[in-house]
Amino acid sequence: MSVLALDRVTLHLGKKALFEGLTLRVADHDRIGLVGPNGSGKTSLLRLIDGEVEADDGTMVRRRGTRLGFLPQELDVPGGMSLLAFIRARIPGRDELHQRIEHVEHQLHHPEIAHQDDAALEESAMELAAELAELSARLAAYERDYADHAALRILAGLGFRPGDEHRDLGEFSGGWRMRAVLGSLLFLQPDLLLLDEPTNHLDMPSVAWLGAFLQRYNRPFFLICHDREFLNEQINRVVSFEPEGVRQYTGNYEEYLTQREAETEILQNRAKNLERAREHAERFIERFRYQASKAKAVQSRVRALEKLDEVETLEEHGSVHFVFPPTAHTSKQVLRTEGLTKGYGGPPLFSGINLSVMKGERIGVLGVNGAGKTTLLKLLAGVHAPDAGTLTLGQHVNVGYFAQDHRETLHSESSVLEEVARKASGQSPRVVRSLLGGLGFSGDDVDKPVNVLSGGERARVALARLLVAPAPVLVMDEPTNHLDVRSAERLVESLLTFDGTLIFASHNKSFVRHLATRIWNVGNGTVETFPGTLDEYLTSALRQLELPEERQKLTTDGGNDTAPKRENEKDRRRREAEERSRRRTLMKPIEDRLAHVEAEITAIEAAQKRRQEQLAEPATYSDAAKSADLNRALHRDAQRLNELNTQWEAIGEELAAAEATLAVANS
Repeated sequence: MSVLALDRVTLHLGKKALFEGLTLRVADHDRIGLVGPNGSGKTSLLRLIDGEVEADDGTMVRRRGTRLGFLPQELDVPGGMSLLAFIRARIPGRDELHQRIEHVEHQLHHPEIAHQDDAALEESAMELAAELAELSARLAAYERDYADHAALRILAGLGFRPGDEHRDLGEFSGGWRMRAVLGSLLFLQPDLLLLDEPTNHLDMPSVAWLGAFLQRYNRPFFLICHDREFLNEQINRVVSFEPEGVRQYTGNYEEYLTQREAETEILQNRAKNLERAREHAERFIERFRYQASKAKAVQSRVRALEKLDEVETLEEHGSVHFVFPPTAHTSKQVLRTEGLTKGYGGPPLFSGINLSVMKGERIGVLGVNGAGKTTLLKLLAGVHAPDAGTLTLGQHVNVGYFAQDHRETLHSESSVLEEVARKASGQSPRVVRSLLGGLGFSGDDVDKPVNVLSGGERARVALARLLVAPAPVLVMDEPTNHLDVRSAERLVESLLTFDGTLIFASHNKSFVRHLATRIWNVGNGTVETFPGTLDEYLTSALRQLELPEERQKLTTDGGNDTAPKRENEKDRRRREAEERSRRRTLMKPIEDRLAHVEAEITAIEAAQKRRQEQLAEPATYSDAAKSADLNRALHRDAQRLNELNTQWEAIGEELAAAEATLAVANS
């Protein structure tokens, strides 16, 4: 049986039909990408599968016992518990299991059973002890399947730092709380995973880690993502929301595009052939309709013409179209900083930063979230002033800024037309309307207030403001966050023709790969040019995150043809021998200590399980001394486990630092 089956399902949004008569089967190893423009119904389909909305018609059936995990684009995650407690609390049935164990233990020791005769008392105690033993076994299975150290490894991969697991969720920003939700889903590994733009709140290293994790994930999932490269790496099926309805294709995103293009060409050729046949028949009829000798042939042509079917060719979605206009002539060096320093009350995010940007460069700003990428961009755009140092713009240089949070730059009460016209510097309303039409705002759409727009619509308004007031330097912070795949690609195409200078932060690998001529790595209080390709940057970043499997995967297949040429075999063997020697010297002692701690943790966890099983046996309750000894041992080893977990975290941090040192030495 399929994990999920939709049969002739229809869903409307108001009067608009998002999809009609949709039939879809999801098998155990399906990795399905949902593609289509914003507003076409992708998110609504996920919400329907999750049970948030009901279908207007048709049926949906899930395999019995199927657990769903849904990551929406936005979610209000309250504080009040630690990050690790939040992860634990989402384990299905765990809290109920703890409550039942407490209830059974209370019954075993409750004085109300004391009035029973010996036989009844023994029978009640044996039943309760048997139940407690079963519950303890189930709890031990939970501890084994959902061990804290596995959760900590996932949190580390998503960019959380050692010690963050003890912080209250309320201390984290909304983006980090969404990471916590994503981490909890990856930890629980539901039977069907629904991911709506999971990379939106991640930085580039965490995107790479998530990609490697999902490639090892052996359960079905749905994925909505605006990063073409990430989508290609993950999916083996496409469900596309097309003008003619929802279509389904086998393969990744590139294969979907190829199949779609082939279908379009076949239908267009069939339509042309049909039109030629129709024209030929009509000419014959018109020419010979009044000749008696041709009457039979004319009637035959008339009947044939009536039988000719119409061929409906595939329509294309309306997509955004825009071109960045030419910019003013500027000096060769467009921007320079000297001693740039910025902080927010505590230690500075970075200090003493010296940067130089030349005309025509396209610089990708990468680094983990919290390193200061957005702050750096705001300094370069003049939104924030530095605490120290100077920023100097070249001759005739002004800066256009695209903020990650559009509430910072857009006026919520203004209409779309008013918001763009405010930047239009004397251009006519007709020109502004034409520009907005190319960005998908037609008719009355231009009169909508900004505060009712979707995230994608606000992003397009922000782009329109840059287009009507062209600046020779563009500073853009996550410009693809609210765009669909095709709109993000149109933006890339437009920026490739831009004759000015671009400085941008993005977690979208495809966007960075196509645009960046240089990479700035922001981290550890510095901003430095990374001396390598995007793939080399990702490999280096993963070394500092978590698992060797991800590092191995990224190192071996790189993902594209920009990987460095194969080294000379002799030089390669020598370099690898040197790397192994450095690793043994630096890493082996740390790895040995980590293995020793993990072995002790495993041994103690097994001993704790045995003690819990013994405590559940009826004989233990009649032996007060033995019961007391077991409880003392449980308490003692519980404290020891806390100490060992602290050691495990500290050694893990030491191991990550050593990995970073090796990465620098090997680069």
